[in-house]
Amino acid sequence: MKEKTIDYTLRATWQAVSRMYNEEASKFDGSMAIGFALLSIDKEEGTPSTYISNRMGMEPTSLTRTLKTLEEKGLITRQKNPEDGRGVLIYLTDLGKKMREQSRNTVLKFNEVVKQNIAEEKLKHFMEVAEVINDLIAEKKIF
Repeated sequence: MKEKTIDYTLRATWQAVSRMYNEEASKFDGSMAIGFALLSIDKEEGTPSTYISNRMGMEPTSLTRTLKTLEEKGLITRQKNPEDGRGVLIYLTDLGKKMREQSRNTVLKFNEVVKQNIAEEKLKHFMEVAEVINDLIAEKKIF
């Protein structure tokens, strides 16, 4: 292809970021999905599982698998929601809190290095472009 398309650039960049996060997470017996799930759970108050799937943009079946993995690794516990008996709250264990902090530090480091290497104005434009693309998709203005 003589000229890269917008979707190609987005996909290739996200795949590179995803691969980078997975390589880093593997050092701690984790994955990018585990890290992002841990970051979506409140450290102290617990979080409804539905909130986690919405925040991560994840299908319920994928979230179920991820939560099962988190539970098997001893990173979370599930408890009935006292305000809604049908719902479940997800809580971090001590190990989950430790791993969440590692995930947080990894994301902050990524952001710090990118900000050190890309001018603030360019990052601002990048964020604006990404927001417009997301809006166009959400408002079904493309297809």
